[in-house]
Amino acid sequence: MKKINKILVANRGEIAIRVMRSAHELGIKTVAVFSETDRKALHLRFADECFLLERKECEPYLDMAQIVEVALSAGADAVHPGYGFLSENPDFAQLVEQQNIRFIGPSHYSIRKMGDKLAAKALAIESGVPVIQGFQIDDADNIAFMVNEAEIIGYPLLIKARAGGGGKGMRLVRSADQLIQEVAQATNEARDAFGDGRIFIEKYIENPRHIEFQILADHHGNIVHLFERECSIQRRHQKVIEEAPSVVLDNNLRSKMGACSKSLVKACGYSNAGTIEYILDSDMKFYFLEMNTRLQVEHPVTELITGIDLVKQQILIAEGQSLAFTQEDLTPKGHAIEVRIYAEDPENDFLPDIGNLVIYRPPKGGGIRVDDGYEEGMTIPVEYDPLIAKLIAFGSDRPEAIARMIRAIDEFQLSGVKNTLAFCRAVMHDRDFCEGNFDTHFIYAKKNLEYKTLNKQNSDEMLAAALLGFELNGNEIFKKHGNLTTCRSNWRNRLK
Repeated sequence: MKKINKILVANRGEIAIRVMRSAHELGIKTVAVFSETDRKALHLRFADECFLLERKECEPYLDMAQIVEVALSAGADAVHPGYGFLSENPDFAQLVEQQNIRFIGPSHYSIRKMGDKLAAKALAIESGVPVIQGFQIDDADNIAFMVNEAEIIGYPLLIKARAGGGGKGMRLVRSADQLIQEVAQATNEARDAFGDGRIFIEKYIENPRHIEFQILADHHGNIVHLFERECSIQRRHQKVIEEAPSVVLDNNLRSKMGACSKSLVKACGYSNAGTIEYILDSDMKFYFLEMNTRLQVEHPVTELITGIDLVKQQILIAEGQSLAFTQEDLTPKGHAIEVRIYAEDPENDFLPDIGNLVIYRPPKGGGIRVDDGYEEGMTIPVEYDPLIAKLIAFGSDRPEAIARMIRAIDEFQLSGVKNTLAFCRAVMHDRDFCEGNFDTHFIYAKKNLEYKTLNKQNSDEMLAAALLGFELNGNEIFKKHGNLTTCRSNWRNRLK
């Protein structure tokens, strides 16, 4: 294969910027696409060329035909999908490949194979990877079949969408009556989210941990894993805090899970970056959950403990190059923790909040990395995921990484929208978290976490910052000066 010269990044926000930075370091030009909402988006400044996605038939970042048209007109010889949007859509990968443009990710065949959770589960069984007992639903109206199969496996059970993830279509059920009720809702939600209403049901593991293994595979049969990430701190089955390595895995279990991951990757003929996700029960038994055929949001923690740029590896693999290292060359060093800073209200079940970033000043200093797609004064749009930034701390060991994360959160100045900074700080101070004693129910078991005030600016300084960011129009912004996290997109109406 020839060297890649220009990459179209079919995404937005921090991941688009992340991909562009690595591409530029490799001497590769980049092309950005953007929706009407994103005309002032930060990722446009990092690209060599920018193209508006104009058609309105669907969400612009999901318009496969238009994105490929832009790639062709811009002379891009590769497309990087980032994560989300079209990153795990086999039809998009196939369309890109049909135009002789390289898709920086696995083949459409591998995406299709591993994107179907039941097909992936069957392949895991063939590969000797442990799986959770379950069954598929071909006819949601066949209640007798569902109830009978459920009784054989035993409650509790988890309903899951066959075609997607991120918690969409997922329901926990503990009785036959609840099963019948939730199947219809799960089917509808899966259809709305993925265009595919098929679901399946599996045994629910109580008090599980969520462990995933990062893999890289080239086109020459070389496969490595880059160790594990602990992703158990979640809300609504979506991750909020991740770290690497996991505090509970010893070298023996790490080796077994890594070997299973490589075996599964080999079985599906996979190449490029991917992640094998597992459920780990209280007896330290692991079960295959799913495979994500793309770069993960939490990939920075793996980069920090291995020193390997995963985006660059994706590009090099797409160019046809062999991995420059073997499994024996890899050793995890230090500890990394990532917290996702969302425009969400942790005190209101993490519901999204939109508005302007009145103050936005990320922390700096040793061991701190911030991946973001916003600047002070920008607006968090309602149309897209409310992720503001990923804050990553690295230390020689876990206690140092936690201490650096606390320091970084304390230095992070952010106001204008409700956000998860205070929540993440509270987690870092929690004894169970510090001792590694947690599972995927952590957030809901810790509803009494105390959120300490983060912003140390006095009220006059904060008001001055607000005046710089907004037109007053004669309105009284505050009846009394206070934390600007109360200032939201409808501030004029709320604060009269």
